[in-house]
Amino acid sequence: MRLHLVDGTYELYRAHYAPRPGHRTPSGKDAKATVGIVESLLALLHDPEEKVTHVAVAFDNPIRSFRNDLFPPYKNDDGVPIELRAQFDAAENAVRAIGVAVWSMREYEADDGLASGARQFQDEVEQVRILTPDKDLGQCLRSDRVVQVDRRQRKVLNEGAFRTQRGFGPESMPDFLALTGDSADGIPGLPGFGKKSASLLLSIYERLEGIPVDPLRWKVKPRGALQLAATLAERREDAFLYRKLATLVDTVPLGASLQNLEFLGVPRTRFERWCDELGVKRLKTAPRRWQ
Repeated sequence: MRLHLVDGTYELYRAHYAPRPGHRTPSGKDAKATVGIVESLLALLHDPEEKVTHVAVAFDNPIRSFRNDLFPPYKNDDGVPIELRAQFDAAENAVRAIGVAVWSMREYEADDGLASGARQFQDEVEQVRILTPDKDLGQCLRSDRVVQVDRRQRKVLNEGAFRTQRGFGPESMPDFLALTGDSADGIPGLPGFGKKSASLLLSIYERLEGIPVDPLRWKVKPRGALQLAATLAERREDAFLYRKLATLVDTVPLGASLQNLEFLGVPRTRFERWCDELGVKRLKTAPRRWQ
């Protein structure tokens, strides 16, 4: 038995920007992203390789969390297209209409919900599959028990592949992002640190605290070691803050049991009513499994 945890915000953005015709409700509202995420999830539920039995979808709603209080430049709703932002609630309702559990994050982020779900249920299932290409979720990987799936590229990343790819373990991912930054989340990182230098240091020292202050004691010699050491010494508190921003909270109370996450089929009456409300009658026959 597998548990599929889906990054709903990523799926919503992907549906919004997909190169396909838009869709408007009978009242004229833009619903391209909402309809798109339903089509995407139905494809997942029907995928014979994924064999979905238990599933939950986590959303950022709004795109703001406790991290904005720690660091105001952290990502928020600024820049989100108005027509997409207007669909956040509608998308959650749409996912519920196909019989899938929704975790709507407020104080936390969708990524925190995914991390918490993986931690809570990893010992109850054969495998937790986190469906998102977001590199932040790499910190959740545990052997073959918790893996990350990029549906678009049809790639699966386990802990072994992560270590081979990155040169360090999943637990060091927040430290890596603290050094290199993450433009998608508004984390600036430290000047001079690139992927190679950060990976090299973390492959040996794992965490920021483990990196010696004196670069002459470094067991590895990244390019510009003297300047990197000086920057880290000068900006150490910044680095610790950035790491906190990049560290996913895996203790969010989700209020769910594994039984709550079982997919029992699409609730026909509710789904058909949703199709009528959004004017997508063509989807009425899309589900292959009904409650």
